[in-house]
Amino acid sequence: MPAIVMSNSNDPPKEFEGKITSYVILCGIVAATGGLMFGYDIGISGGVTSMDDFLIEFFPSVYEKKHRAKEDNYCKFDNQDLQLFTSSLYLAALVSSFFASKSCTMFGRKRTMQAASLFFLLGVILNGAARDLAMLIIGRILLGVGVGFGNQAVPLFLSEIAPVKIRGALNILFQLDVTIGILIANIVNYFTTNLHPWGWRLSLGLAGVPAIILCLGSLLITETPTSLIERQRMDEGLATLKRIRGTENVDLEYDEIVHACEMARLVKRPFRNLMKRSSRPQLVIAIFMQIFQQFTGINAIMFYAPVLFQTMGFKNDGSLLSAVITGGVNVLSTVVSIVLVDKVGRKALLLEACAQMLLTQTAIGVILQMYLKNNNNLTPSLAITVVVLVCLYVMSFAWSWGPLGWLIPSETFPLETRTAGFFFAVSSNMLFTFIIAQAFLSMMCHLRAGIFFFFAAWIVVMGLFAMFLLPETKNVPIDEMTDRVWKQHWYWKRYMDEDGNDKKNNIENGSSR
Repeated sequence: MPAIVMSNSNDPPKEFEGKITSYVILCGIVAATGGLMFGYDIGISGGVTSMDDFLIEFFPSVYEKKHRAKEDNYCKFDNQDLQLFTSSLYLAALVSSFFASKSCTMFGRKRTMQAASLFFLLGVILNGAARDLAMLIIGRILLGVGVGFGNQAVPLFLSEIAPVKIRGALNILFQLDVTIGILIANIVNYFTTNLHPWGWRLSLGLAGVPAIILCLGSLLITETPTSLIERQRMDEGLATLKRIRGTENVDLEYDEIVHACEMARLVKRPFRNLMKRSSRPQLVIAIFMQIFQQFTGINAIMFYAPVLFQTMGFKNDGSLLSAVITGGVNVLSTVVSIVLVDKVGRKALLLEACAQMLLTQTAIGVILQMYLKNNNNLTPSLAITVVVLVCLYVMSFAWSWGPLGWLIPSETFPLETRTAGFFFAVSSNMLFTFIIAQAFLSMMCHLRAGIFFFFAAWIVVMGLFAMFLLPETKNVPIDEMTDRVWKQHWYWKRYMDEDGNDKKNNIENGSSR
């Protein structure tokens, strides 16, 4: 066995050899299809819940409210059952992400992604064929299990196969596919809204396409070297590492992975180890990145974009077209993140976006507060202004908190707590996505335009968090984060014991009976 390479914060940075191979790109594209499933569902839900045929069949009271002549603009869609249709998926994803974490460790990232696609397909079948609300919700729960498994496995897979110089860009393929999924869903909704009375079934049924792509495509890709070595398949891990790096000279990186896996095997209770002092920085960052990602208000916008635009006075076709426009902006701006993330770094993108989101959210709130009353519509010029502001807001989110909310937690945990730590990231994301999805329409009814000021206040908080507590992880090998990031940070270094005693105690406590 090759010698174990010990890392020390005083050692010069290691340079791993390797090319950006076509096979790595293929693996990244296929795995990122998990994001396509997630994104399509985010985009399709809001469009379907604004379709009259869907409302007549499952939510007739909401249909009557929507078409009541003098109904309050802000409260047309305030219905807990309707919100449960959207939010039940995220509650299921929250629970299933725990089992997905175990699956990633025991069976690997690839098998977990395959399981995600199968659960998602079952949910699609039930949703597309739904005859009552119970069938609809059960289908959503199965979709949620698929999302929980996919969102756990895909970012880890992408971070572990990526060469360090393009780790950010390759990982953001997941978020790019999320945005593409949202855009495709908005386009589908635009055309199916006039297919009476079954257009909504087609919208929901087409969610099976990305799941099939992921299921079949996963047969073409490899498991990550880290996962293979972690499960004692040493020769396969070495051969896979050589293949994805396009070189025989991978000993340094291989030794680093072997060392990380040996440390991980000594930890018998990774979830308990996450509670240790030395794990606190990564855990805090992972959880708060997800909380802040949701409290930007983005999913409120993307879930309910058609509903939101109808509230502002757009007709059904116009609201769906506006959602398509914002979806297109979302995709193009995520490409910007892929280009810039490994050049300008994570923090610069996050801080710039906070400023841009704060200005646009505040401006939208002011316009609605002044000009959108209970029973009137915005003038065409003001409505277009709001759409432009929403696009500017989505643009800044898409090159920052959207992709980096997944990238940063996937690259900062050491291997011994990586799948357990990322479980907390995924489950936090799903929990707060559920909260926002379940509460947004009611919040809009009660807070009215103030809902945009609510999200703007959170953006101030997250900007301060990014400025002072978030370290830069650009171009740092994934298994050297402790020495080169956490031990060098002005605040988090106090949680790291320089002589390694803290880590040693963690391992001993984890392996004690």
